[in-house]
Amino acid sequence: MRPVIGILALQGDFEAHKRAVDQAGGNPVEVRTKADLDAVDGLIIPGGESTTMLKMLADEDLFEPIRKFGQVKPIFGTCAGAILLAKEVLNPAQDSLQLMDLTVERNAYGRQIDSRIVSLECDGKPLEAVFIRAPVIRKAGGDSHVLVSYNGDPVLVEQGRHMAATFHPELAGEGAIHRRFIEKVSASRK
Repeated sequence: MRPVIGILALQGDFEAHKRAVDQAGGNPVEVRTKADLDAVDGLIIPGGESTTMLKMLADEDLFEPIRKFGQVKPIFGTCAGAILLAKEVLNPAQDSLQLMDLTVERNAYGRQIDSRIVSLECDGKPLEAVFIRAPVIRKAGGDSHVLVSYNGDPVLVEQGRHMAATFHPELAGEGAIHRRFIEKVSASRK
């Protein structure tokens, strides 16, 4: 049975994540309410604008439910989602779910015009990474495991059941990162 992967559908390109999850072997569903959240095995928090997402999470009364969800089930945050998972956020400081021992600096690669696509490697295989006004992980502490770095900074990290990427794997079309998350979700269901 395909694991049910929720994609937080308040902002960002959740449609691209839905396609990526489906192609990677998961059953994607949009999450907009606590009832939606209760019906999924894992959650993806997509990119977007982190301060706007925080406001929307508060407006929909989802901040605490997602934090509690993350204490028992896997969450994968991409770009703004990685910011929301971090323990500490810089430039400027803001609230977060504090589910991963990361220090993340918002928009650290520059403005929209500084967005880029780079070729990296993950587990010995090529990986296309799309950075759009991307944050930088300044510190990955605790039992974090850096899977991929770019210019010396971690860009894909896993810690326990969670994953964070400062780029947009849903835009690359290759699926390896989403498959890795689905494997985490499947393992956590057992």
